[in-house]
Amino acid sequence: MATPTSTFLALLTAAQMSRADALTVARGLPGIVLMENAGRAVADACAARFPRGPVDVLCGPGNNGGDGFIAARILRDMGWSVTVHMLGEISVLKGDAALAAETWAAPVEPLSPQAGEGALFIIDALFGAGLSRDLTGTARELVGRLNGLPRAKRPAIVSVDVPSGLSGDTGEVRGDALEADLTITFFRKKPGHLLLPGRLLCGELVLADIGIDEDVLADIAPAAFENAPALWDQFLPRPQLDTHKFVRGHALVTSGGPSSTGAARLAARGAARAGAGLVTVASPPNAVLVNAAHLTSIMLTPCANADALSKLLEDKRKNACLIGPGNGVGQGTRENVLAALLSGASMVLDADALTSFAENPRDLFVAITGYFAGPTVLTPHEGEFKRLFPNVKGDRLTRAREAARESGAVIVLKGPDTIIASPDGDAIINANAGPELATAGSGDVLAGFILGLLSQGVPAFEAAAIGVWLHGAAGASLGHGLIAEDLPDALPAVWRGLLAAEG
Repeated sequence: MATPTSTFLALLTAAQMSRADALTVARGLPGIVLMENAGRAVADACAARFPRGPVDVLCGPGNNGGDGFIAARILRDMGWSVTVHMLGEISVLKGDAALAAETWAAPVEPLSPQAGEGALFIIDALFGAGLSRDLTGTARELVGRLNGLPRAKRPAIVSVDVPSGLSGDTGEVRGDALEADLTITFFRKKPGHLLLPGRLLCGELVLADIGIDEDVLADIAPAAFENAPALWDQFLPRPQLDTHKFVRGHALVTSGGPSSTGAARLAARGAARAGAGLVTVASPPNAVLVNAAHLTSIMLTPCANADALSKLLEDKRKNACLIGPGNGVGQGTRENVLAALLSGASMVLDADALTSFAENPRDLFVAITGYFAGPTVLTPHEGEFKRLFPNVKGDRLTRAREAARESGAVIVLKGPDTIIASPDGDAIINANAGPELATAGSGDVLAGFILGLLSQGVPAFEAAAIGVWLHGAAGASLGHGLIAEDLPDALPAVWRGLLAAEG
């Protein structure tokens, strides 16, 4: 997945970050130098944001605590009044963390639930991204007290690597976690910085260079990335002067009955704005007039059942198909899905197309991996995901990957931290979507965006990632108050900005 221009988007687990440290040390840069660089990055970030005042530094029993000792020393040398609070005895520190503590050369207070009282800001260096157990005892009491303070009475909190109590691998809270105002992490972000609730707890996120060469990533082979244009720029469809509509593909969207046609039209307009050369809504005969009253550049054709859908898809110019939005849950939708998967067209399955297989998901997965099936993208929200993958457990990233492996499809697990996962284990986490997208029909438009990209020949994994990013960017451009109908019309400006940024 990674390219020379996208390696900065790699997301590292705690184990992978430890591996990056170890590889760097093996190449001759001492670990204490990396720790010194990390502590200085924390101190510099604080010095750039806060006036002089009392600072409390909370140090834990591992390398995160070592970073804290160095940051404390540097801030003291800059003129801040610094107090260090230690969880446990300094004697438990080992290796580079012990060396870092020796450079402090001043008294250390035992950590108490009252730490931070009277401080302008707190540096939280208790626990890093690799925390594998719930917070307990004094640390949890302190976190609970600080989080419970009114904002006006609470010192600012600066976390080292991740807010203490947060899993860097999953974004999950281990018992309790600090609500940071600023988080400084090193070399590469962690999945937990982007996954919820972690993203909400980090505050401003600063990524600091501490001297690790990016070529260590070749050895680490990261499989998770942050969604951004550098990741998929090479796959963006760029129409040329001699391009015509059939080169840009023909997308087909199946509609629901007379009272359930709007979702399909939203998706169809999304596909058109995403660049499909032609878009057709395949409508039940009794809904044709309803759809016709609302469609202009989107074409319309009657489609009574799965046999009729198969007939439509015999025209291989119709190379991408979306089934699900407003289609209804039941046998008719199941038959449409299975028929379309036999056509070889690229597929997006959303909403009712997913729930229709809740009783027999294996039938869907066998069809997706069948000889005739084209690339397939499934776009469930959490409820649909649980219905289709009831036995897949774990954190969101783990579940998305397992669902992709089990189904043979690209999975778009929707939410404020949408995850795009491929059957080979690669995953992309999206972080550009705001709360304005939480409105009826927004997901239908997203399915249409992905469909339009598939129709132009973009590979399924990249089409899903681009579609999700465009969806977030369109929402951000419109802001609070948008409705789903607005999203397709916001896309031309997003496209202009995206392509103009390439120079």
